[in-house]
Amino acid sequence: MPELPEVETVCAGLRRHLLGRRITGVHIYNEAVIHTCPGGAAQFAARIRGKTICAITRRGKYILIALSEGWLVCHLRMTGKLLVRAGDAARGKHDHVVFELDDGRKLFYEDVRRFGGFAYHASDPLQMPPLADLGPEPLSADFSGEVLWRNARGRKRPVKAQLLDQHVVAGIGNIYADEILFRAGIRPRKGADRLTKAECARIAQATKVVLAEAIQAGGSTIRDYVDSDAQAGHFQLAHQVYGRAGAPCRVCGSILKSVQVAGRTSVYCPHCQKS
Repeated sequence: MPELPEVETVCAGLRRHLLGRRITGVHIYNEAVIHTCPGGAAQFAARIRGKTICAITRRGKYILIALSEGWLVCHLRMTGKLLVRAGDAARGKHDHVVFELDDGRKLFYEDVRRFGGFAYHASDPLQMPPLADLGPEPLSADFSGEVLWRNARGRKRPVKAQLLDQHVVAGIGNIYADEILFRAGIRPRKGADRLTKAECARIAQATKVVLAEAIQAGGSTIRDYVDSDAQAGHFQLAHQVYGRAGAPCRVCGSILKSVQVAGRTSVYCPHCQKS
């Protein structure tokens, strides 16, 4: 699933291509990917057609497209992609929505597993669930070690599960939770309620550093993630632990171990992550 760095990279690409463009046509080939819109897919297309794209932002793992009237909210889930292509590009088997633009190009929504999709909102979606219920943005001043420590009080679940909770902090998934905890030197199964203020400060600092580095590298391409220009990310080349169970730690040489946390495989270094 694309996480914050991948979604941020997609948004940056979409801004380059789409800001100021008018949507001249909307073709929906699978209504299942239109999740929220009064009147269903037909009304979705009618509400979008003719509108100008004014802003493209991100909240957690959600992409927000502000139109001259209303908002589009997109979640890519596991296999969703938003791809800008030439006007003569052929529709593929897994292209479920195609937006025609006033400059002749098209925006394709491709999704093999069809878990992602769109919602249309007439008013600000940030004021409504699920976006209103998200935790702070990890790269903002709203997220800090103090915030993490306060939120962890009384939470007996593992610290990795705490980081994966989108109500605690928005945008972190399995990949970056592993990488963040490695940088912070903390094991993924440590109870959140046992974290010290110093450990929470290390986690918050590692979060900001890891996510910023991943954005700079265009995100992580593990399976099929690509940005809006169909370019793969490169941060997977810098992964210290994610997906590397049984391999030697790149820092100390110890063999990396894996455990199950919150239903996810978590990889850590028993030497570098002693806390």
